[in-house]
Amino acid sequence: MTTHVLILCTHNSARSVLSEGMLNHLAAKLGNDVQAHSAGSAPSGRINPFAIEALHNAGIDTSSYRSKSWDEFSRDGAPPLAIVITVCDSAAAEQCPVFFGSNADQGGQPVKVHWGYPDPSNAEGGEEGKRRAFELTRQAIGYRMLQLLALPLDTMDRATLQAALGEIGKS
Repeated sequence: MTTHVLILCTHNSARSVLSEGMLNHLAAKLGNDVQAHSAGSAPSGRINPFAIEALHNAGIDTSSYRSKSWDEFSRDGAPPLAIVITVCDSAAAEQCPVFFGSNADQGGQPVKVHWGYPDPSNAEGGEEGKRRAFELTRQAIGYRMLQLLALPLDTMDRATLQAALGEIGKS
């Protein structure tokens, strides 16, 4: 059974998109039955071009990507979410979205965890500074996604999964 993961950030234009791309790319490479989705509480309606560039440079097809609202994941017919990850940077006083959807496989709430990353859109140094920040963010996200994919998701109970995801967030 596919494990559906929703990654949230406020505007769904940078970090959540990088996360969706990396998790889907790595899951496919490793043969894991994990499907990532991304959304925002206040979607910008566009994906940051530096996010698209960083994913393209990693060999990831972004042609179907779009900035979307988290509302799509609390409607009938939405994928049953097992995990919801917020990726905004609370240290930068960003308002992180809170997800209230209830679509988990066993009818319960998805496991929720926060993995904060600074917004690469705010990087200094002009275009090259932003390009570097997006690439470093993509790499950091990829590292955590590999750790997530190493978990025995099919056999973990909710509390164990919550603890394991929390530990990954500290790495």
